[in-house]
Amino acid sequence: MGAFKETVDGMKIILVVGARPNFMKIAPILEAIGLHNEKGRRPKMDPILVHTGQHYDHTMSDSFFEDLGLPRPDINLEVGSGSHAEQTGKVMMAFEPILQRERPDLVLVVGDVNSTLACTLTAKKLNIAVAHVEAGLRSGDMTMPEEINRKATDAIADFLFTTDRIADAHLVKEGIPNNRIFFEGNVMIDTLVKHRERSKQSTILETLGLRNGQGLHPYAVLTLHRPSNVDEPGTLSRICEALQEISLRLPVIFPCHPRTRARLDQFGLGDCFDGDSSRMRLISPLGYLDFLQLNSQASVILTDSGGIQEEATILGIPCLTLRENTERPITVTQGTNRLVGNKKETILKGVEWAMDQAGGTPQRPEKWDGRAAERIVERLAQIDRMNSAKFTRENSADWAPRNAAALLGHEVITSDLLSSQESR
Repeated sequence: MGAFKETVDGMKIILVVGARPNFMKIAPILEAIGLHNEKGRRPKMDPILVHTGQHYDHTMSDSFFEDLGLPRPDINLEVGSGSHAEQTGKVMMAFEPILQRERPDLVLVVGDVNSTLACTLTAKKLNIAVAHVEAGLRSGDMTMPEEINRKATDAIADFLFTTDRIADAHLVKEGIPNNRIFFEGNVMIDTLVKHRERSKQSTILETLGLRNGQGLHPYAVLTLHRPSNVDEPGTLSRICEALQEISLRLPVIFPCHPRTRARLDQFGLGDCFDGDSSRMRLISPLGYLDFLQLNSQASVILTDSGGIQEEATILGIPCLTLRENTERPITVTQGTNRLVGNKKETILKGVEWAMDQAGGTPQRPEKWDGRAAERIVERLAQIDRMNSAKFTRENSADWAPRNAAALLGHEVITSDLLSSQESR
């Protein structure tokens, strides 16, 4: 395992963003680095923000920098779209000369997109230490490109920062030494906590006619982008049938990913969404603040996104995940999430469950407290100060048995498993 290089001027860190979910995770880390430096703590950190350009649509990329208060990237690789292999290769080819020129002490990657794996591979081949934030998430589904990215990144990264103890257990089971695993919390929730009040200033509900002088009208929010849901016409058609039935009960607002919009048109399903007068509203992707406000007032969220499962848990909004598995099982066991798959009958049954949920204070998973980024930055500083990754974990005696218990008792959460448990 790598250790940080000796540096005179401090600790140079390259932080990588590629796709939209990465921005919510990088923003609090950059802010925590700034606070670390302002307080005169050592080592002084010199962050360089690299945007690979994996998402290049203005609404799906640039607006997030504006909403989250992120500085403009120091470097934009502008790789654009392509197949998984093409995109991964383009990022590696563009990132390598950046590393050779900047010679950072550490590359910090987040999430599970192609840029995450590509930049990890490139850095490690140049013997540069890598930290992976949001490590250890596992769906058990190796047909998901993200699952491959997660497992490959975690296998070679030096420092693995996890969002919950289940993720710790996955890493231990895969043979990762304890001194590479750090449970510090969920940085995406840091962003939600910081911007939740500000998002209430959004006028998106009024713009969409969901709130007026008579109050808030109940509605559902939908997001859909995974190939397993949108690339096969039969599957996408079944989902649209379910949505049409749901819309008889409450309108469905669908901020549509460009790739999904193309598939709807390709499969002749665009007519399901009839414009502003329809109760199935297909709209352009939203900025972070508008989308947070939209989700926070919804009666139910239907999604195949991992991050939205986490946000719904903190917001206390019932969430139906249109997948057979999840890499975020804590949102099921402690949160508001329920796996329903992509069949019409199970989706409609899930909506009935969601509409029966009484309001209340949601359970907040451990360390989802808005301070994860601060802990990550201070942990990196601690490692640097000791000039070695081989240091004793705080409270290691307490950590080991709790982790072992999680490992022995954990199963990957699937919709079939939930159904079998409910039938007992």
